[in-house]
Amino acid sequence: MNTLSVNLHILMVPFYRPTPDRHKILIEGKSFPSDYYAVDSQIKFHGFDPAVSLVEVVPRENESCLRTEDILKIIEEQGDSIALIMFAGVQYYTGQLFDMKAITEAGHKKGCIVGFDLAHAAGNVELSLHDWNVDFACWCTYKYLNAGPGGIAGVFVHEKHGRNFDLPRFAGWWGHDKTSRFQMEHKFVPLHGAAGFQMSNPPVFQTVSLLSSLKVHTRATMSALRKKSLLLTGYMEYLLTSITDQDNEGSSPGKSCIKVITPSNPADRGAQLSLMFPFNIDEFFAELQKRGVVVDERKPNVIRVAAVPIYNSFMDVYKFYKNIKECYGIVYAKR
Repeated sequence: MNTLSVNLHILMVPFYRPTPDRHKILIEGKSFPSDYYAVDSQIKFHGFDPAVSLVEVVPRENESCLRTEDILKIIEEQGDSIALIMFAGVQYYTGQLFDMKAITEAGHKKGCIVGFDLAHAAGNVELSLHDWNVDFACWCTYKYLNAGPGGIAGVFVHEKHGRNFDLPRFAGWWGHDKTSRFQMEHKFVPLHGAAGFQMSNPPVFQTVSLLSSLKVHTRATMSALRKKSLLLTGYMEYLLTSITDQDNEGSSPGKSCIKVITPSNPADRGAQLSLMFPFNIDEFFAELQKRGVVVDERKPNVIRVAAVPIYNSFMDVYKFYKNIKECYGIVYAKR
């Protein structure tokens, strides 16, 4: 239903209920801007100050990714004043896969509601939201689920909340019980589960495009896709980190040219690798585009790339590596 940021606001209506004693929202540092805007504006809407109520977990000095123990430590120390933990499943910039189960357990022990933005996790990694006891989650479908930009988004609401009809929510006719929807009574009776949080009729074209993709994913199964993904990403990491300065005249031998800021442990990442280069990547990015290689550029010096198992091959990864190596040599020679 809707799109991701809209759904995030809709779900914070019932799940962010701040009080004078418990009003904080915990997020990961350098979260996706739209998530930050959403929680920042929700805090302000409820009359609190984001400078006090918005808590960000940041990496340790000279590190790119968060340590799980640091996340859990903040939850333990500040949990009594945290109303909502709102983390990404996979961090959009670094590609780090967070331990959602551990974060949820720690949050619940301190009485916090725990939700996740799964924009970079849905269709990428295996998820067990119900078993992990996650309160709610939302995601878009135009990344690994291939529904296209602006595609219809999705939500998860744990069944312990999905049957709580007294839970405050914004209501609309599409979330009303189907058996009595057309009786046109002025009493809202929500559908069970996440469906009860719908408001309006979903757009048909967006729904159909997503349905086609979901059929392919269902047939392939996430377990099989994840298995291939681990191999593809591991192969890509191996090739890219083999590009060293000894390939470039006049440079120090044996030093890797590319820093992978995504966790090296396959269990701590999805398909994405975030590559950091020792120079501004504008020219490098342009050289890749000349060769028909389209990647994601994050200023000033990071490129995000994902070998997607549902359609990418090992040969695709090898060709990408060859292009990266060639373009690096061209740009390096001009420095």
